[in-house]
Amino acid sequence: MCKVAVKKEDLQKYHGKDTWFQLQPVSADSEVQGKVHLELRLSEVITDSGVVCHKLATRVSECQGLPIVNGQCDPYAAVCLLGPSRSDAKKTKVKRKTNNPQFDEVFYFEVRTSTETKTSVRQVILQKFPSQYLKQKSLKGYFLQPRENGNKSVKADELGSLRLNIVYTEDHVFPSERYSPLTDLLLQSAHVEVSVCVCVATFESKFLHMSSKPLSFFPRDPNTIFRGNSLTSKCIDETMKLAGMHYLQVTLKPIIDEICTEHKPCEIDPVKLKESENLETNRENLRQYVDRIFNVITTSGVRCPTVMCDIFFSLRESAATRFQVDQDVRYTAVSSFIFLRFFAPAILSPNLFQLRPHHPDPCTSRTLTLISKTIQTLGSLAKSKSANFKESYMAAFYDYFNEQKYADSVKNFLDLISSSGRWDQKSIETPIMLKEGFMIKRAQGRNRFGMKNFKKRWFRLTNHEFTYHKTKGEGALCRIPIENILAVERLEEESFKMKNMFQVIQPERALYIQANNCVEARDWIDILTKVSQCNRKRLSTYHPSAYLNGHWLCCKQSIDSAPGCTPCTGGLPANIQLDIDGDRETERIFSLFSTYMSKLVKMQEACGSKSVYDGPEQEEYSTFVIDDPQETYKILKQIVSAVQTLEQQHAQYKRDKFRKTKYGSQEHPIGDKSFQCYIRQQSESSTYSI
Repeated sequence: MCKVAVKKEDLQKYHGKDTWFQLQPVSADSEVQGKVHLELRLSEVITDSGVVCHKLATRVSECQGLPIVNGQCDPYAAVCLLGPSRSDAKKTKVKRKTNNPQFDEVFYFEVRTSTETKTSVRQVILQKFPSQYLKQKSLKGYFLQPRENGNKSVKADELGSLRLNIVYTEDHVFPSERYSPLTDLLLQSAHVEVSVCVCVATFESKFLHMSSKPLSFFPRDPNTIFRGNSLTSKCIDETMKLAGMHYLQVTLKPIIDEICTEHKPCEIDPVKLKESENLETNRENLRQYVDRIFNVITTSGVRCPTVMCDIFFSLRESAATRFQVDQDVRYTAVSSFIFLRFFAPAILSPNLFQLRPHHPDPCTSRTLTLISKTIQTLGSLAKSKSANFKESYMAAFYDYFNEQKYADSVKNFLDLISSSGRWDQKSIETPIMLKEGFMIKRAQGRNRFGMKNFKKRWFRLTNHEFTYHKTKGEGALCRIPIENILAVERLEEESFKMKNMFQVIQPERALYIQANNCVEARDWIDILTKVSQCNRKRLSTYHPSAYLNGHWLCCKQSIDSAPGCTPCTGGLPANIQLDIDGDRETERIFSLFSTYMSKLVKMQEACGSKSVYDGPEQEEYSTFVIDDPQETYKILKQIVSAVQTLEQQHAQYKRDKFRKTKYGSQEHPIGDKSFQCYIRQQSESSTYSI
């Protein structure tokens, strides 16, 4: 294994250039990271015999950012002084389970000079350490560096060279309030009907995750929804990657892992078939894989992230309004994204979607390609299936799936994921049934006690309401609109001495339900939480036990309307939450605006010219197609003003930073190898020096 190493301070020097770099060998001693904080003090000491000698006091304060190897880091520091004769290493105590150890230990070294030179001790020390580091008592930071006696078994020139084109960017991110004018402008652009929206819309999907504003800009022009790389499709692709990664993980990863591990032969092209393989066996293997993946996808609708459901709802409604003649367009508008741009690519290249650590081997990759093609066609709901395949063997294989049940499953799935979680947008003609089954419920009134309160009922959940019935097919005994569900949480067993219970909390009371088993209870809690998570009045706290005999069993409060005593666990799991730094994203958008400021200014001039001049179009502005010059001019003026203000703040920040920079501080450590402080992990052999 070999590497290319470039110093951070040299990155700007190679920015945007093709450069040949020498390959270097990789060893445990050469791969280092972190820094150490030391305090050095040189003093003269008179010994008992009257001889004056020099001693160097070294305080090892702390280390920061040490590497974690195999999940462990138990470091200690070994300190020695280099000179004509190397001193013995002195070691600190081992610090367990930390990569930022605090040592705060002092070591003393007697400084000797070589008998072959007349250089004084102080001159020797000053050659190693600048005088300002020894005259005052202060901590200095040092970067840890590879040991000088590292891996020398391979000569660098024997490894060859690698040509790289380095693009170096460095972001200085300000506090949020500095970006408010630009952020507000970006978020408002969803409602602006002028061409300047193109400037910012490609970044807008990230900001929409941080805003409560509706996703109205996606279907602005339904004619472009189905094109390969329109602005709309790029924004939706970016949003699905941000919001849907966990959804892909829980839906596809188990079956993809199985396919990559089993290595079953699935080649159905007679030309590529190996002599030892049987065509019918391969078809059956492939059919089983396709069936299983199709089933996990079409039954995963309740796990589809809400932000994706809102986008698909907008696409469905706009497409149905725009293309009223085509009854299937409300399905194909959604399937063109969820199948063509989301599931199919993830199956084809699982490593690009964090489903596998590496690209599959050629045989498995071929299997995934065949599965991806079939799933894509199943999701497309095309009228003529065979016409979708150039290869005759794929058309013949697809006959396995030419049944109405597959089309019905796809439509039910698309109905569910395009059902908006925003109740003011509900316009689905018929409710979508999500889950149903028998469970036991407790009477919601509190004036009766005893086991007679618990009765078996048929429960039914749609995207509109949660109901229960005396038996399947009968009229509803109780209806709970989804918007009235404030929380769905487990109920502690001590409440009624019954297992697998959960509660559906409403504005006036809670409905206590017992599922048949723990798996059923978890499924009901998950799906009820999913459909109600956008409710505006969702609770942040709840009571984990029931209200019985005039008080809550959990917190003993006597008022039945008392606020909950425990934080709600409902809502999106932590690993679905989007890891988006809004300030950093705004800084990057600012950088792009700043880079192309000249074009923005020229576009602003073009708007001004077109607003006041009705004559022939001036040649210098002919490249701009502007529908509303006056409105575009106003928006560009706001953008330019916000960007120029941030440019001034960045310039001031750099001036202040340059003035305050201190060489050897914790923020700007020293890279010096004259003094060695080895940082070791007790179970590892890697050592680093400064």
